[in-house]
Amino acid sequence: MKIKKKVGQLVKKFKTNDPFVIAKQMGIIIVYEPLGSILGYYSKSHRTKVIHINESLPYEKQLSTCAHELGHSILHPGDNAAFLKANTLYSTEKHELEANLFVVELLFNQCSCSNNLVTIEEAIERYGVSKQLLYKEIYE
Repeated sequence: MKIKKKVGQLVKKFKTNDPFVIAKQMGIIIVYEPLGSILGYYSKSHRTKVIHINESLPYEKQLSTCAHELGHSILHPGDNAAFLKANTLYSTEKHELEANLFVVELLFNQCSCSNNLVTIEEAIERYGVSKQLLYKEIYE
């Protein structure tokens, strides 16, 4: 299923584009913890989904990190990226791109219900979204 369609279904179902609200309503646990230079990660153990977010990030980066990890939980629910990187030759680049596209669709393209309408410059500066990714989405 295309990412844009999947995000549209989520926004319609949960009546929000807030990744924290969506995660909570989906039963995904969100944990804030010191992660050093790591923004966050998604884990699943014994059918329990957890989004880990670096507690030292500003709110906007926590928001985009939560959206990114929510993307992983929805688009790649059974994958363990850390294991794949460490123990296989499988490239996780595609998964990361898909999770980044999920962020853009969830936070910036759902204008009808978004409380977070921002300019491209704000998306890049405040939320840490890749400039290339935003322009790719706009001009496709």
